[in-house]
Amino acid sequence: MLAYQTRLSDDQARAAGFTGRRRGGRMEQTHNGHNGAATTTPGAQRRVLVVEDDPTIVDAIAARLRAEGFQVQTAGDGPAAVDTAEAWQPDLLVLDVMLPGFDGLEVCRRVQARRPVPVLMLTARDDETDMLVGLGVGADDYMTKPFSMRELAARVHVLLRRVERAALAAHTPRSGILRLGELEIDHAQRRVRVRGSDVHLTPTEFDLLVCLANTPRAVLSREQLLAEVWDWADASGTRTVDSHIKALRRKIGAERIRTVHGVGYALETPAA
Repeated sequence: MLAYQTRLSDDQARAAGFTGRRRGGRMEQTHNGHNGAATTTPGAQRRVLVVEDDPTIVDAIAARLRAEGFQVQTAGDGPAAVDTAEAWQPDLLVLDVMLPGFDGLEVCRRVQARRPVPVLMLTARDDETDMLVGLGVGADDYMTKPFSMRELAARVHVLLRRVERAALAAHTPRSGILRLGELEIDHAQRRVRVRGSDVHLTPTEFDLLVCLANTPRAVLSREQLLAEVWDWADASGTRTVDSHIKALRRKIGAERIRTVHGVGYALETPAA
């Protein structure tokens, strides 16, 4: 069983105003201020569904996110996760890969088919293949266990900010379509085409491609990409960049993104 230093004890949780009750295999929690009113914090009104079958981990994640001001529900298996997502309409999923019933990849497929929602996937194995499969079914980011609760909370905030930026961009679109040879990027519709055919990208993949396309042929370091796309300044996340680049290459063509070993990546464009 994994232990997290940030996990609250029962007494600490009560002191902080956390309460909870078990209902139908999931934990419902509320967070009240000292006067009984809901505490207003930056994450207020945002809904996060945490899907994890380990009670210790799920309670620790839920407590930390609740402390950040989010509304939280949890599910402990694949079918419960899909049902809860359908009924509760969360703004984001924190989703473990290994689950009873059916796994997190299938949960991600089913939830995304009904309603696009950002997904932060958790995996116990530091296996890049699993990570790429997760990104391929619609996950936006991933973390490998054990992880820092501080980093998890930060990534949740980042994913939700990206959704807000995408919504803003949809209402204040750039004019025209960026064409780089056979690659077309439509900022207004957030669509990408290669040789005239639509390519499905996750929101993170689209933002990553746009970041590279803003300065074609210029090499951007992994740290620059983390800061621009993820709003994340910690260099420990550079493997996240590498995995998203690999997923992006599979969709738009490996030859379009050049690796500069020890530095970062550049988007290749046709010679003038």
